[in-house]
Amino acid sequence: MRAVVLHEFDTPLVLGEIDKPTAGPGQVLVRVKAGGVNPLDTKIRAGKAAHAKTTLPAVLGLDLAGVVEEAGPGVHDFAPGDEVFGMTGGVGDVQGSLAEYAAVDARLIARKPVALTMREAAALPLVFITAWEGLVDRAGVHAGQKVLIHGGAGGIGQAAVQIARARGAEVFATGSPARLAVIERLGAHPIDYSTAAVEEYVAEHTGGEGFDVVFDTVGGSVLDASFTAVRTYTGHVVSALGWGTHSLAPLSFRGATYSGVFTLLPLLTGSGREHHGEIMREAAALAEAGALKPLLDPRHFTLADIADAHAAVEGGTAQGKVVVDIG
Repeated sequence: MRAVVLHEFDTPLVLGEIDKPTAGPGQVLVRVKAGGVNPLDTKIRAGKAAHAKTTLPAVLGLDLAGVVEEAGPGVHDFAPGDEVFGMTGGVGDVQGSLAEYAAVDARLIARKPVALTMREAAALPLVFITAWEGLVDRAGVHAGQKVLIHGGAGGIGQAAVQIARARGAEVFATGSPARLAVIERLGAHPIDYSTAAVEEYVAEHTGGEGFDVVFDTVGGSVLDASFTAVRTYTGHVVSALGWGTHSLAPLSFRGATYSGVFTLLPLLTGSGREHHGEIMREAAALAEAGALKPLLDPRHFTLADIADAHAAVEGGTAQGKVVVDIG
C-alpha cells in the first residue's frame, strides 16, 4: 500500500510502498479516506515531541476517517462497510493515518456521523478528545457556568467552544484580531487578547468574580493568565499544554483547582482506550444534533502533497483544520 513514512527526524516525509497491515485480535482494518494534520504531527516530524515517543520508521497521522474492510478476532461492534473515525495512531509504535490502510484498535473508534463528510470527521478526533477530557472529564462543565477558552479559534479551542455551548455554558474565548470573527461565528463572546488585559476582561464579563472554568489551549504565559482569571474557591483551570514552570500562587490564593490533559496516554500505554471510543461516540452524537462542525481549510491535499500540508500548519496559513485526502 502507499504510505507516507518518516525515516529520520527533521527530514522530509517520504511517499512510498509498505506492507498492507492485517486486522489482529481486537482490531479492524480500515481503508483510510482522510487524515487530519495537527501541530503535533509537525513537531513529531521535526524531532521536537519527545513525549510522543515515536519509533522510527513511522507513519504519522493521529486522526483517521475511513471504512472498515475487515474485523479481526474478537471484534463484534464493527463490520465491513462501517464508516468510522477516531484518533488511532501516529505516536509510539502505532501506525498513523497517512496510509491507504490502517489496522486500528476497535476500542478507539466510533461510527462516523452521517452529518459529517469523511474530511470533516477526520478533522475532529484529537482536538475533540482533548477538549472533552478537559472540559467534561476534568472540569465537569455544565449549564449556568461562565467558561473561558484561551485560543478559541484554534483546533482544540473550536471544539471546546462547541462542547461548552452544547452543555449549556456561556462561553468566552480569546483570540487575535484576525480570528475574532471565527470565535463569534462559533457562538462565543470574542476577547481580543492583544488589547484586553486579564483584569479588564475578568471585570467586564464576570464582575471581577472570575470564570468558573478556564481552558488553556496555548500554554506558557497564557496558563499563568488562566490562574488569575479563574473564580475564587469553585473555579477550575485546565490546560492541554501545561508543561512549563509556573507559579501556583495566583491559583492557590483563589483556592481554585487545576488539571492537566495528556491526550496521548491511551495510545502510548494501551490503558483507557475504551474511553476514547466513548468520547468519539459523544462527538458523533453532537454532530448528528447539529451542535458540532469543524472548520476546514479549503485546500485539498493528498499523500503526495504532505509536505505542503505540514507547511500550511507550521506556517500558520491554514484557515481551519488541514485534512489530507487519502482514499
